[in-house]
Amino acid sequence: MLSVLLVLTAQSLPSDNAEAGLKARCRQLIAYYDRYGLTRSAHSDGRRNLTRLGAEVDCRNGLYAEGIATMEKLMRNKNFTVPPQAPDEPDLDE
Repeated sequence: MLSVLLVLTAQSLPSDNAEAGLKARCRQLIAYYDRYGLTRSAHSDGRRNLTRLGAEVDCRNGLYAEGIATMEKLMRNKNFTVPPQAPDEPDLDE
């Protein structure tokens, strides 16, 4: 019984590669927003955007999927094109 539970638990845990890919995607989206979300106007929120800051906190705390979803929504709301996953990141759809 214990061995079955251990096998099921091991299968449900994300692999290190998947977690590393999610972490890298979080960093990619935040860096992209930081680079292109800034303007020289007085009304630019850039890195001070509370949604962006919340996504960064999620990513730091290992809540990568939540951080990614937040950043993608923020970018779409600001009429950004969400960048594709970087080529060195694992494909998360597999």
